[in-house]
Amino acid sequence: MTTSQDPSVPKRLIARVNSSLGRFLPEQRLFMKSDSATRFVRLRPITQAWVLAAAGAFFLWAVVATSLLFIAGISSGSTREQAAIAQAAFEQRLVTLAKERDSRASEAVAAQERFQLALAQVSQMQSQLLASEERRRELETGIDVIQGTLRRTMTERDTARAALAKTQGTEAGKANSLSARADDMASTVDMLSSVLSSTAAERDAAARDAEDARVETDRIALEKRLLEERNDEIFTTLEGAVKVSMTPLDRMFKNAGMNPDSILSQIRKGYSGTGGPLMPISYSTKGEDPAIARDAARANGILERLDEMNMYRIAVDKLPFAIPIYGGYRFTSPFGYRWGRLHAGIDLAGPVGMQVHVPADGIVTAAEWENGYGNVVKVRHEFGVSTVYGHLSRIRVRVGQKVSRGDVIGDSGNTGRSTGPHLHYEIRVGGNPINPMTFIKAAKDVF
Repeated sequence: MTTSQDPSVPKRLIARVNSSLGRFLPEQRLFMKSDSATRFVRLRPITQAWVLAAAGAFFLWAVVATSLLFIAGISSGSTREQAAIAQAAFEQRLVTLAKERDSRASEAVAAQERFQLALAQVSQMQSQLLASEERRRELETGIDVIQGTLRRTMTERDTARAALAKTQGTEAGKANSLSARADDMASTVDMLSSVLSSTAAERDAAARDAEDARVETDRIALEKRLLEERNDEIFTTLEGAVKVSMTPLDRMFKNAGMNPDSILSQIRKGYSGTGGPLMPISYSTKGEDPAIARDAARANGILERLDEMNMYRIAVDKLPFAIPIYGGYRFTSPFGYRWGRLHAGIDLAGPVGMQVHVPADGIVTAAEWENGYGNVVKVRHEFGVSTVYGHLSRIRVRVGQKVSRGDVIGDSGNTGRSTGPHLHYEIRVGGNPINPMTFIKAAKDVF
């Protein structure tokens, strides 16, 4: 058994919906009259509901888009200040860590000197202890000889006394002589015993001094080891901080199509910054401690990376890694071919009179009227890079003037071949135009 769907069901459903909406949106009719006839268009409730829903959606989209643009305009002005504050805080932290590292290095050198002095004292005490031990052995050998002689003498004395008792006086003189010799031997033994006791006391004192020196040496060695661990922790922190800071800078220049090694080389050749580059740490190589040499090598490596960071900072000021307009603009035309011709820059639309800032240090090479561009300013930067600012309403610089990053060079306008107020911004490398967003996006990944 088969069933077919009743075609009147959707109509009844639409009619029910119209009936429900009719209480709020009654049916409307639009009459259109001509010379020969009168016609009307009936707007049912469901049609009115669709129109109102579309209008509400469009209004909600307009509110959200306007809010996002307003928030972006507010946040774009503070991003540069936050980046400058973060960079200053990081540089201050690096300076603090460097001072702490130098202090720990000085403490390590002082501990090493105390350790060497303690070792010398221990060595001297050990020599004295060995000399005392030799003297003690010599005295013990002499006492053994004397004791053997004394025993032999006493035996002879006893024999002589026995013989004297038998002979009844014939050998009395001889016995007296042996008794005198025995008394001399006894006094000699007493003297040697006193000397031996004094030597033993000196030996014990030297042993105590050696033990005290050993304890002091262990304490100094522990202190030195703790200082080395602390220095290693400081160096590890510094190396990590420098690596974290250098990696985005390397990536920024590479993303902008610039060779970081070539840029650093050119910056070093023309370096004229205050204070000069950071100098490496050096120690005397005579009797050099391997730990100190290792720390010196790590410190020199950190200083080299900090010097590269300083070179990068100089290079950033000399290359256009920023938007020339601060807030209140919108992108209206990208870089690329348009209507069969190359659009060699980007267009930043905004009201007439917005200040245009130069994004890097340079020299003004043109400040004049030029067909197509209208009022135009051209600035030559380092490393073969130049920038162009077209359609200006006002020019604020002159040819040959040196400008610094952030200086105002003109106001946006609508001069030349332009369909509305905006700034036409170009970046050229070696005279060839490139997409300015390459530099701008590379900088956004870092700052």
